[in-house]
Amino acid sequence: MQFFGGSEISPSPPVPTASGNNGHMIYMFNRNGVCLLYREWNPPLRTLNAQQDHKLMFGLLFSLKSLTVKMDPTSAEKGNLGVPQLPGQGCSFHSFRTNTYKLSFMESPSGIKIILVTHPRTGDLWDSLKYIYNLYVEYVVKNPLYTPGSPIRCQLFNTTLDQYMRGIA
Repeated sequence: MQFFGGSEISPSPPVPTASGNNGHMIYMFNRNGVCLLYREWNPPLRTLNAQQDHKLMFGLLFSLKSLTVKMDPTSAEKGNLGVPQLPGQGCSFHSFRTNTYKLSFMESPSGIKIILVTHPRTGDLWDSLKYIYNLYVEYVVKNPLYTPGSPIRCQLFNTTLDQYMRGIA
């Protein structure tokens, strides 16, 4: 079942938008900021321990979401910076690019946040993020052995994700 359009996980995932070593890492957080998954494929320099890195990434997302809501030119009600927003509420961002990486972001209606960090020349990854979320639903959420809110340890999900990321990476 596909939760972002269509009815099933496509047998052929979205076509990668660039070739080469593009996929660096993925983060998945639940709505409470618990890191469910962190994987690296082409690791950049690591400067923090993993737990601090997860907190920093979640804080970055929280701040960017808050900033986009505050800057939304279509909303008369701006709210305050730092006030949590519900998934799908207000304005949202999908990606940003620096000279060394591109961060692509998607938040599901259930509050699952998926972040892909890739090479800066990588194109739009919205379809890839939706595909990864649908893999998560099929292989993790529907797994009777999975406890919601715990780190993802589903081998089938990890294998399928690695295969897909090799297509991007």
